[in-house]
Order: sequence, then structure tokens, then C-alpha cells
Amino acid sequence: MEPFIDTGITAWMLVSASLVLLMTPGLALFYGGMTRSKSVLNMMMMCFGALALIGVIYPLWGWSMSYGASIGGIVGNPFDQFGLGGSFDPIAVLDEETGASMPTMVDVGFQATFAIITVALIAGAIADRVKFSTWMVFAGAWTTLAFFPMAHMVWSGGLLSDDGPFAGIAAPVDFAGGTVVHINAGVAGLVLALIVGKRKGFGKDPMRPHNLPLVMLGAALLWFGWFGFNAGSAYGADEVAGLAWVNTTTAAAAAVLGWLLTEKIKYGKATSLGAASGIVAGLVAITPAAGALTPVTSIVLGAVAGVLCALAVGLKHKLGYDDSLDVVGVHLVGGLVGTVLIGFLASDGGLFFGGGLNLLVVQIIIALVAVIFSGVITLVLGLALKSTMGWRVPEEDEVRGIDLSEHAESAYEEINS
Repeated sequence: MEPFIDTGITAWMLVSASLVLLMTPGLALFYGGMTRSKSVLNMMMMCFGALALIGVIYPLWGWSMSYGASIGGIVGNPFDQFGLGGSFDPIAVLDEETGASMPTMVDVGFQATFAIITVALIAGAIADRVKFSTWMVFAGAWTTLAFFPMAHMVWSGGLLSDDGPFAGIAAPVDFAGGTVVHINAGVAGLVLALIVGKRKGFGKDPMRPHNLPLVMLGAALLWFGWFGFNAGSAYGADEVAGLAWVNTTTAAAAAVLGWLLTEKIKYGKATSLGAASGIVAGLVAITPAAGALTPVTSIVLGAVAGVLCALAVGLKHKLGYDDSLDVVGVHLVGGLVGTVLIGFLASDGGLFFGGGLNLLVVQIIIALVAVIFSGVITLVLGLALKSTMGWRVPEEDEVRGIDLSEHAESAYEEINS
């Protein structure tokens, strides 16, 4: 059929892109409340800095590296559609039978917001102690070398897609970014936390969140924005989007209950930080699975993610790495849980639904490839920046407050640690 612009789909995708863009300011509030009062502005600036930087580089070479002509199934040619020129097709055909299409520029906006939030997620792992300038250089380089290739591999017919080499076993499933976003960012957070090192006083001094209402407000905005993330990935206001919306809600709600129950059993109290963190854990886990599960199996997935992520956030104290705001425990673990459990719970091909082991094997493979790829890229970039620009602010600046040393500002009239 002759392509035509479907205004309903176009409107839905514009709204979805706007919702996902809201997630980064929401993350800034979520992370900002979790830091100490002397670091809140720096944490929020790391998120807003990523928004500004990736917002510029995505139309220059990000879209082309993600969706341009493939180089070995790993990355798109950055010059193929550089600056949204070259072979850039202004019309994206979504349904070849009916010809329903939308402007490709709308998809550029939608995909740019995914790149922005992914790099912003990493910032939480290294809060309180790094130079803003080094972070900004890392954000641009990591997005270029890790995120864009991963997006190409999973969503643009590359090695980890349903057209890739593993599809001969079973078609990989990553509905909205379990590998591309959460495993990718979670591994990067772990590697950077190890390279940068611990905050002064980690494990000795109290480093509690300074503003829990801010954390809960941020979690609420993340949940709201996530509907654009997951339901928007259906690329239409249809039954798949509806399923993704309901699955997103039920998984997040179940994860809150799982997290709070785990806290109650371990510590005797259910906390507001646990509720907010449980929301995010459930949202992370359902991201790759939102279109593949039922609402009932989404409850199972969310509950499992809530329990496992609640247990995982304590690993940093046992293993001795300083993941400041639990990026590893929530995003890496939650991303792995969601990606792997698709192999058990998917309505089509899941082990518990008579599908055998094929899908489970493929989901484990793509998760492992994502871990290795992101880990290697982050390690090289992190060490290169450590030996050139340096990551850490001076110790006296860290103690006094990174807001003052990096931005000459303070969030509150009196600075408390």
C-alpha cells in the first residue's frame, strides 16, 4: 500500500517521547534525594548534563550509529545518516500491508530520549566524588561507543536481534530495553564504581538519603514516564500498548510489595526508600518483557525482581564496591531478572508455557553478551579518563561538598552531610 502518515500513531509516539524525556528530570529528583545534601545539585546536574549533551549528539551521529547502514551487525555507519541527512528516509513505514506510517523524525525524538535516560542512570553509581567535566566527556564517549552499538545490535537487525545469529535457536525478546538500557547502564555503573573507588568514609560514616520525599516524587515521575517507555515501544495506540501499560503497572506494584516484604523480614521495617526503589526495580524488570507476558505473569516477574533487587543492594557492603545509589542492585540485577525470566514466563515460547529451553537459552546469551560488551567498553573508557583527566575531585572538596567545589552553589542555605 502507498505509505500515509497515520496521525493517531504519530500523536501517540510524540506523547510517548515526551513521557520518556520527563524520566530524566524525574531521575534527577530520585537520585538527588538519595544523595547527601552537599551533593544534590551535582547529582541533578549529571542527569541534566547528560540530557543536554546526548540531545545534541543524537541527531548528529547517534541515530545513524543506531539505525544506519550496518557495519558487521554491531553498529550503524555514523556517516550514513549523519546530521539526519544522507540516506535518511523521512517516512517510517510501520505497517506494510496498510501503509500506516509516521515521520521518521518522530522516531528520532523517541529514540533520543532512550539514549539520554540510559547514560543518566549510570551517574548514580559514582555520586558524591567525580569531576563534572570528566563525567560529561565520559557521557558522550560511552553513549557513542556502548549505547549506540547496543541499540543497533538489538533493535536494528544486528547480532542480538530477531534477525541475528541467535534467532536460529529462538527470536530474542527485548521489548523496550532490558539489554540496551538497564543491563548496559548497570554494568557501566559497576565498572565505574570500581575504577573511581569508594567515597571517603564509605562503610564508616552514615551516608543516608537527605530528602526522602524528593526520592518518592522522583519515583512517581519515573513510573509516569515509563508508560511512554514501555507502552510507546508498541509503536501504536493498540492492544499491544494496552498490554504493555497494564504489565508495567502490575509488575511495578508487585515489586514494591516484594521489596517491602523483604525489608520487613530482614530489618523489621518497611521503608519509603524501599517503596520507591521497589517501583524502579519492577519497572526495570518489566521493560524487556512488557509485550511478552500477561498481567498475571507480570505480577510474578515484578515480585521476584522486588525481592532479588532488595537483596542485591546490600552486596556493595559485603563485596566492598561503592555503588552510591544502587545502580547495580536495581538496574543491572533488575535488567538481568527481566531479560532472563522472559525465557520462563513468555506467553509465546516460555519454558512454563510449553516452549522448551530455546528462548531461555537465547535470553541468557543476549544478557551475557550485553554484560561483556558494556563492561569492556566502560573499562577502556573509564581507565583512559582516569589516566588523563582524572575522575576524583580533591579529598577536601569531597568532604566540604561537591556542589560547592564543582558548581559554586548549594541546594540549601546550610550544608549538612
